Amino acid sequence: MMRTLSCAIAVSTLLTTGCAVQPWVKPYERQNLADPIMSFERDQVSASYMIHVYDAREAARGAEGGAGGGCGCN
Repeated sequence: MMRTLSCAIAVSTLLTTGCAVQPWVKPYERQNLADPIMSFERDQVSASYMIHVYDAREAARGAEGGAGGGCGCN
């Protein structure tokens, strides 16, 4: 009985320590992930322009990272 209880306490302790997750990417490492070479596009400049045009035309800001305002004045 005592062995089962101590085993259950040990297992629950191991399971609850997994809830305290630290960030996988440190703040100083995020600049490497934001590098344009990490994108899926072949030509990053052209893709950035097309995303900006799409955002301006559709009047919707998405999570694509397009630069500029929605009025098309940039």
